[in-house]
Amino acid sequence: MTNRPDHWPHGGPEPRPDDGPERQPEHRSDDGSAHRSNGGSEDRRDRWSDGDSRCDACRTPPPRAARRLRRTARAAALLALALLLAGGAATGCGGRATTHHKPGTSHEQASGSVGTLLTATDATGHRLREVPAQGAPEVEVTVRPDSEDGWNLQLAVKNYRFTPDSTGGAALPGAGHAHLELDGRKLARLYGPWFHLPAAQVPEGAHTLTVRLYADDHTAWAVSGKPVEGTAQLTATATAPGQAGGHSHGESPAPAPAPTSTPTPEQADRTVAITVRDGKVSPAPARTELRRGERVALRVTSDRADTLHVHGYDKELVLPAGQEATLILTVDRTGLFEVETHESNLVLTQLLVR
Repeated sequence: MTNRPDHWPHGGPEPRPDDGPERQPEHRSDDGSAHRSNGGSEDRRDRWSDGDSRCDACRTPPPRAARRLRRTARAAALLALALLLAGGAATGCGGRATTHHKPGTSHEQASGSVGTLLTATDATGHRLREVPAQGAPEVEVTVRPDSEDGWNLQLAVKNYRFTPDSTGGAALPGAGHAHLELDGRKLARLYGPWFHLPAAQVPEGAHTLTVRLYADDHTAWAVSGKPVEGTAQLTATATAPGQAGGHSHGESPAPAPAPTSTPTPEQADRTVAITVRDGKVSPAPARTELRRGERVALRVTSDRADTLHVHGYDKELVLPAGQEATLILTVDRTGLFEVETHESNLVLTQLLVR
């Protein structure tokens, strides 16, 4: 019997007669369990387009194919979402509120379903919104001379609340803002129960002040076809600078204070000159930084009649068309306060008080 070498010439060990069939490779399912195919005719594998295969035992796609399926599923989901959003935008008011509604209002609210919208208008051209007399908004006006300048107006309202944050949105029951008129000429838009009327805005003589209530969508609240409003009489007399004008609402005049000097733009710590022309603000709106306690003079020239409003301080100034108007404000509160126009809704500047 010939002795066999321990190794074959190529260096590998001699195969043993009892070695079984070649060990089949393992496959893993998605759950992480491993198994082997049976080999032979039972080890059929479905071929994938990228050359990978899967076995019949688990029917699990190979890793590359599984990743491709997940990518396809995600793409389909994103496409379906895009189509859904596009469909919602196309329906507009047929579905949820879109961007043409004021934030926080629904389609039903923005459609003006409160009361009855009439074709009639008030003296300034705003349409009337008729509501029943019971529970309708009411307003009364009281005028008191200010100890330094002009008058202080107090609005006593009933069934009504001021909503400056939602002006321009839907008409909500018993909510909105007010307009102040002097002899039928609009002076300011009011967002609260108190307003200071400077003497410089009232010519000498007897006048009628009118305060009219409006909804957020700028329709005028009305009862029996008439706007909801309150009136007060006021008489302005020639006074020394800094003294309050006269009044004629049945009260005894307050003792005249000692003459004081009215601050002028030259006495202000900061002067901001702004021009509004053709709906554009020059210079471009930016932040005006101030220290608490400083005085700022806002000098504004507008090519159309408008009203300036300083948010947070509730200060307003009538802007005559083509004329410069100046508001001097002492900034005694810290924060960021916008200065804007009411009629044209333009931001003029931002007062940053530190």
